[in-house]
Amino acid sequence: MNKTLKSYIWWTHPRGSLHYDIMVTLILLFIFVTPHLWDYGDKPPQNVGAALPMQIVGDGAHGLIVTVKAQSVLGADGKPLPLGTDEKTARKALKKALEPVTGDEFFLTHWESTCDANGNLMDWKAWVHK
Repeated sequence: MNKTLKSYIWWTHPRGSLHYDIMVTLILLFIFVTPHLWDYGDKPPQNVGAALPMQIVGDGAHGLIVTVKAQSVLGADGKPLPLGTDEKTARKALKKALEPVTGDEFFLTHWESTCDANGNLMDWKAWVHK
């Protein structure tokens, strides 16, 4: 028994033998089963490609609803877009803010802004589809 365990540790069995197949099976089981049994703590980054996190929700077959923080939607001067911005400027700034998540080939159908109790702009909600 001790000799067999040492041969498994040092991987001394020829390819195609029963012991080789057992070792490969144990390795594959470890790779595919352990993620379901243990939490390794590996999570994807929350804000890849964006200055601030965005919330993305499916809109059925219509596309996506993307909520973007107001600080991420910048005008030509590099400052956050204020309330009451004209439609052309708002569309251009929103498309630029959404590009890291949606890519550059998408249609921005409409959007709305969300304000806090004091009237300060909090985020933009945009409806997009490919």
